[in-house]
Amino acid sequence: MQKKILIVDDDTSFGMMVSGFLKKKGHDSVLSGNVSGAVDHLKKGTFDLVLTDYRLPDGTGMDVLEKSKQFSSNTPVVLITAYSEIRVAVDAIKKGAYEYITKPVNADELLHVVTKALKNNRKNPSSNSEYISGNGEEARRMEEHIRLVAPTEVAVLIQGESGTGKEYVARRIHQLSNHADAPFVAVDCGALTPEIASSELFGHIKGSFTGAVDNKTGHFESVGRGTIFLDEVGNLSYEVQVKLLRAIQERKARRLGSNTEFTIEARIVAATNDDLRNSSMNGSFREDLYHRLNEFQISVPPLRARRDDLLKYANYFREKAAAEFGKEIEGFSEAVLGIFERYEWPGNLRELRNVVRRSVLLTQGDFVEKASIPPELEIPSVKTDQELNLSDARNATEKQMIEEVLVKTRHNKSETARLLGMDRKTLYNKMQKLNIDY
Repeated sequence: MQKKILIVDDDTSFGMMVSGFLKKKGHDSVLSGNVSGAVDHLKKGTFDLVLTDYRLPDGTGMDVLEKSKQFSSNTPVVLITAYSEIRVAVDAIKKGAYEYITKPVNADELLHVVTKALKNNRKNPSSNSEYISGNGEEARRMEEHIRLVAPTEVAVLIQGESGTGKEYVARRIHQLSNHADAPFVAVDCGALTPEIASSELFGHIKGSFTGAVDNKTGHFESVGRGTIFLDEVGNLSYEVQVKLLRAIQERKARRLGSNTEFTIEARIVAATNDDLRNSSMNGSFREDLYHRLNEFQISVPPLRARRDDLLKYANYFREKAAAEFGKEIEGFSEAVLGIFERYEWPGNLRELRNVVRRSVLLTQGDFVEKASIPPELEIPSVKTDQELNLSDARNATEKQMIEEVLVKTRHNKSETARLLGMDRKTLYNKMQKLNIDY
């Protein structure tokens, strides 16, 4: 079946080349050169996939991502970015992007990612629930905690940086639980706007609000006695937090516009890369909801803290990529392994997977050589004294500005956030980071 793809790139020749390539693969595409044009297309029609460059004349690919999620929360968005902007790509994943591709774009890699994105729906993620137990001390401790809590009905909060594999941990808990024979449904809370969150979680009945043309079953109802995974739960609006708390406490909920309650039987597992404890203390996340979700906490360590497992994961991704691309590759050269060991992996397992998959695609021999990996991996990540001084100067300036506005508003946090052009959660995080008194 032909799929409709929106391509957003100000490089017309590149956009037309990608469009022509996808057309040969049986897909229809629409090309836009900027954010505003992309928004117009998103308003007018439905797309199966959005493929956007990061740097655009009137904004960034993050703006396209935000608008795409606003108009259709389930449409996968793939970001194209320079490898030097890896942290941008990681942030995009955190905010709901399906995947990212680094420049220069390889045709085989592009087709692979596009095909995979079109097959997968973020609301009903891939059934691939493979979980790899690590060999390091922290990995063994995490596995022990998973096995301890899985058979219980205790609510679990999974804490960890973006890309560390929190959903895989949640699926592991589901597999070892008494709910394993029922569905596992992952909900990307970061992609839920306040306007659609209640409908997505609890459903609605026809006519309950403008645009509700049919009845809709929410995730809590559709999952039955399965497991519902609330990813990036810290991004839920305060209003939705209240509804979620009530539903968890009463184990009952209602569709929007309905007077009939349904029983919640699901096992609840949540995840975040924020410090929800601090968020609950400063008021940006409900403290009572935090305690409801955090009956047991599992911390997923970043890849840089799991050096003992790095080679195990790299080889696993190598074998999978080799099978996908029909290649026989025995391993990595010593030079590549050395670079992998020295690199900090800010994007964690997700970044490692992408790097390995791309390198396998480019490899012609039996081993992945240095020429097949991004050269940026060799750039030292340690900041220089000059960079540290600049960072300190920026922090001092930002702290002074926030304190001046707080005095002006008589410490009204909402008004301060509005005047500074940020939301309350961001303000609280900055105040904590800069040691500003509440």
